[in-house]
Amino acid sequence: MRYLILLLAATLGYSQTVDILLTGGQVFDGTGSPGRVADIGITRDLITFVGDAKANGLKARRTISAAGLIVSPGFIDPHTHTLEDLSGPKPSNEEYLLQGVTTVVTGNDGGGPIGIGKVFDQWKRQGIGTNAALYIGQGTVRQEVMGMTDAAPSPEQVETMRRLVTQGMSEGALGLSSGLFYAPGSYAKTEEVVELAKAAAAQGGIYDTHMRDESSYTIGVMGAIRESIAIAKAAGIPLHISHIKVQGPSVWGKSDEAIQLIRAAQALGVRISADQYPYTGSGTSLTASLVPRWAQVGGNAQMLTRLSDPKLAAEMEKNLAIRGGAQLLLITTARDKKLIGNTLEQLAKQRNESPVAVAIAIIRDGGAGVASLNIQESDIENFMKQDFVVTGSDGSAGHPRKYGTFPRKLRIYVREKGLITLPFFIQHSSALTAQQLHIDRRGLLKEGYFADVIAFDYAATTDKATYEHPDLYSEGMKYVLVNGQVAVENGKYTGALAGVPVKPGVTKSKSQ
Repeated sequence: MRYLILLLAATLGYSQTVDILLTGGQVFDGTGSPGRVADIGITRDLITFVGDAKANGLKARRTISAAGLIVSPGFIDPHTHTLEDLSGPKPSNEEYLLQGVTTVVTGNDGGGPIGIGKVFDQWKRQGIGTNAALYIGQGTVRQEVMGMTDAAPSPEQVETMRRLVTQGMSEGALGLSSGLFYAPGSYAKTEEVVELAKAAAAQGGIYDTHMRDESSYTIGVMGAIRESIAIAKAAGIPLHISHIKVQGPSVWGKSDEAIQLIRAAQALGVRISADQYPYTGSGTSLTASLVPRWAQVGGNAQMLTRLSDPKLAAEMEKNLAIRGGAQLLLITTARDKKLIGNTLEQLAKQRNESPVAVAIAIIRDGGAGVASLNIQESDIENFMKQDFVVTGSDGSAGHPRKYGTFPRKLRIYVREKGLITLPFFIQHSSALTAQQLHIDRRGLLKEGYFADVIAFDYAATTDKATYEHPDLYSEGMKYVLVNGQVAVENGKYTGALAGVPVKPGVTKSKSQ
């Protein structure tokens, strides 16, 4: 109501007073249009003015000069591993705010929680630094109903899983996420996933997937794309492919083929989008990289009993070759901190053992996170240029993408290489992402939209995080506003916890 009153006042020529006015910035509104000098007025949590403030007699309780800065919608990250961060003792999400990210999505890879409503309630009570949305996870649902078995579900178990997905959707999930590369999600056949996706589709959800294969482990990356498309068609649901890539020497250069598959399905009416991070190294665990899924049946305790099986070691050798060799697996997190920063090849030489023997020893000792450095730059660039691919970090501990994804993409692919334009980068990091994920009134600098606004120094915005030092904050974001509150001022986090849980559909403002 307040927003409507302000609009009426502006229409009738009455002066209005906004809470915050950003003046003189080069405004890129998220539509992909070129920038223009304009002022942005914010009242409570909404954008209530875009234009020439002086000419319209606009007054402000606080004015922030954005002269010399780029002003754009806050970035939206469709794939993060921030659930524990946001639900823990430090829910600020500062590493994302300093990238210009004002909304994160979590619960990806089939790992979304069962109790969506409980998580949202906790976030409301304690406060969170960014806005955040959730998926209900296919892997979590399967494990809840069936444990870590690779058995096919009974009709009753399928129905129980469907009810859990329906419950998650009714509590505000964006849709269903799957991690068909990981146990226990990988134990589900296509038809089982279709049934759960139908439950999400019935409430307007989307299907987000870490596909069954991004290389040549099982059905191959092209087979995995075909399976994902088949699930979307059968369930009547939009498909979002997580961190799209062709990973490993056996599939390098196949990005063109992958894009053609997707384009063909889009031409037939299948709604397909994807996200991507700008790094040649993925992030996963040593176990997920090398241990075959049959060895993980029954859970971690059962897997540990199988590590001495010669058959297991032979399959791990094969999987290591698919990854491109031990020199491309970099340890990023481990209980033994001395392992971090070494490749599996380096550790094997230090111990005078085979890489697989070292990997088994590390897994016995609690496992490790790894960066798998086997993505080709030309494939990254090919996917990045596509109109359906948006920016996403897949941010997790030990990998620089959690701290640097968005500034890195700006630095390398906009400023240095000129592969994409600044308007394209902003649109594919904000408005297009909101559209793909059915997020209401975010991603554009437009009157009536939520005031998630960033102002950054184009020339100075850069990532600092590396594989050696993955937790260094990015630089260049001068101001970051989340729902109209200043979360970053002069490049420093203010301590604000202004984020809210984001659900699909119409979202009410504090001003309404």
